Amino acid sequence: MGSASVQSFVKHPHIRPGSLEEREYQRSIAQHVLEENVLAVLPTGLGKTAIALRVMAHYLGSVPEKAVLFLAPTRPLVEQHGVSVARTLTGDPPLVLTGLVGRERRHWDQLEGRVVVATPQVINNDIREGLLDPALFSLVVFDEVHRASGSYPYVPLANAFREASSCRLLGMTASPGNDAARVREVMDCLDVLPSGLEVRDGTESDVQPYLHGIRIETEEVDAPPKLLEGGHELRKSLERFEAQLETSGYLPPGGRVNRRDLLELGSRLRSDIERYRARGQNPPASYWQAVSRQSVAMKLVHAIELLETQGPAALERYLHRMASGDRKRSPSTRMFFADEAVQRALSTVQGDRPEHPKLVKAVELIRGELTHRPGSKVLLFTHYRDMADLAVRALQDLHDPAIQPARFVGQASRGAEDVGLSQKEQGKILQAFREGSVNCLVATSVAEEGLDIPATDLVIFYEPVPSEIRTIQRRGRTGRSQAGRVVLLVTRGTQDVAVHHAARGKEFRMKKLVEQLKAGDTRSTKRPPKEQKTVSTRIDADW
Repeated sequence: MGSASVQSFVKHPHIRPGSLEEREYQRSIAQHVLEENVLAVLPTGLGKTAIALRVMAHYLGSVPEKAVLFLAPTRPLVEQHGVSVARTLTGDPPLVLTGLVGRERRHWDQLEGRVVVATPQVINNDIREGLLDPALFSLVVFDEVHRASGSYPYVPLANAFREASSCRLLGMTASPGNDAARVREVMDCLDVLPSGLEVRDGTESDVQPYLHGIRIETEEVDAPPKLLEGGHELRKSLERFEAQLETSGYLPPGGRVNRRDLLELGSRLRSDIERYRARGQNPPASYWQAVSRQSVAMKLVHAIELLETQGPAALERYLHRMASGDRKRSPSTRMFFADEAVQRALSTVQGDRPEHPKLVKAVELIRGELTHRPGSKVLLFTHYRDMADLAVRALQDLHDPAIQPARFVGQASRGAEDVGLSQKEQGKILQAFREGSVNCLVATSVAEEGLDIPATDLVIFYEPVPSEIRTIQRRGRTGRSQAGRVVLLVTRGTQDVAVHHAARGKEFRMKKLVEQLKAGDTRSTKRPPKEQKTVSTRIDADW
């Protein structure tokens, strides 16, 4: 892509000189927010936060008796936005609120002219309990607004702010999803009309100078025969348990059963059992038998996925946790380990334990990047913590000073063998990644969204993910300040292939939906247009 023209900076009384680059498309979207509620959909790296800061500066100046609110879904993202506000906007430092800040420190009586940066849970709880009046805010920004559906606290918050007098709403996301109904739900939640959609897909002439290319590659590998043989044995066992559930009427006959079907069956069984108990009755024995069979089927689905897409070492860790964590051996655990097909599968892959070729390929890609391009940064995403551990160990076993890996996972711990990272530990690792003493993060989904992770040169997907939103979030970790590269690892003949195709299909549908929204297709909302309240329709003359 071409480079931007000579850099200039936004001039505004509430913006520190030289702190915010002037970009015409950002100015245009910010101006639009002054006229009506807006849903802004922009690719990662185009500065959604910069747009929010411009709008916040305007409302601080034009409605000084009120505060502005910047909502973000996670504590690290709230803290990151708090730093951006403090560095960019003049006036009092922002009030940064997460669940770690007690009510005595929230200072709701000192909001005039302030910026509040907070998680939605904190604000929603205080509004619900009558401690905070939503009318105190002139502007509310919803970051990662694609979450605004179902029971997520963005929904009741948007309702409260919509009812507040003269409160403008701005929603921002890089990935609205591929479902038109879901986008309509977000638009309705924020009271955004079709005219309030601001969509940029990267093809616009005023946007292209600020985009950097991302080269996307797919590396396909063949699973070793022993892994496929073990997976075949596990599938035979899975088919037998599914057939038993079909025969007893708990699954529809003749259809292909997937993980979602089994999860829904488990939910139905639990609900039925609770209804029996609510009536003071014991569920029939057939229910408990179905519960055990559904549980075994879920264990088998997970075991097949681990074996074929992660390797025997990951499967063995899972089985060890299952056996040690279920000391009394529940009926489903006993049924699982007693199954002859399961025993044959385990005997097939134990012994020489062939290393999964995806791990070999991942190590090869990382070593090539960091050896041939000193100063590069690599981010390896994997769905499972076990694989994160195994990948870090494989990289450390190289004893190559050019490769300095670190495991990066969430805060929750699952026993002594699976210890999470505290927020402080996460911060130390990210700081080391910025400084270069760590140049390869091996991360789970915790690194997809909501953390201030520096731009990377190479992003590797150890396995495809079925969500187009998560795919876009992962890819957005590269190609920010310069061209980046993304490599997806796929094991032929396994569910990797189906997940990969599903994700591509969802992303294609999302792009078509974005094009529809961009074209102003009014089918994207079911609500008739109505007049919206306006605080100010003219942007400051010197902006």
